[in-house]
Amino acid sequence: MSTILDLQIASENAVIPQQQDMQLWLDTLMTYQRLTKKEITVRIVDEAEIQQLNQQYRNKDQTTNVLSFPFEVPQYTLPDGAELDNSMTNFLGDIVICAQVVEQESKQQNKQIEHHWAHMLIHGTLHLCGYDHIEQQEAQEMESIEIAVLQKLAIDDPYQNH
Repeated sequence: MSTILDLQIASENAVIPQQQDMQLWLDTLMTYQRLTKKEITVRIVDEAEIQQLNQQYRNKDQTTNVLSFPFEVPQYTLPDGAELDNSMTNFLGDIVICAQVVEQESKQQNKQIEHHWAHMLIHGTLHLCGYDHIEQQEAQEMESIEIAVLQKLAIDDPYQNH
C-alpha cells in the first residue's frame, strides 16, 4: 500500500464504493506516478455540501462532481540546524466527491458507476499532484494519465463516447 487514505463518508447515498476499492485506485495511480507514502483525505458528501464548498472556494453556486484542495506547506523559518519533518510533505491534500452527482453523471454518460467513481478519484488526485486541464496541452497530459491508470484497472477510456 503506497497511499494512506483517510476516508470520510458524509453522505446517505447508498452507491458509494468500498474503501478497499478506493485504496486500489489510489495505489494504482501512485505506482504509475512513482509516488510513495502519500496521504490523501477523501470526503464523500451530498449535493448541499459540495455546492457550498464550490461557492465558497470557486465562487460557483452549483453542484460539481469533485473538488480538490492541495495541501500547501505553511511558510515559516526554521531555527539554525533544524530540518523540515518530511511527513508534512507527504500529505497531498483533500478531495471532496459528491455521491449524487457521480451517480447522475454515470447514468447520463452510460458508464458503470464504479468506473466513474474510479475516474473521479483519480482525476481529483491528479489535481492534488499539480495537474490541471485549463489549457489544452495540460488537459491532454492529465487525460492521458487518467486513461493509462484506468486501463491498468481494466476500465475503459472515460473520454470516449458512451
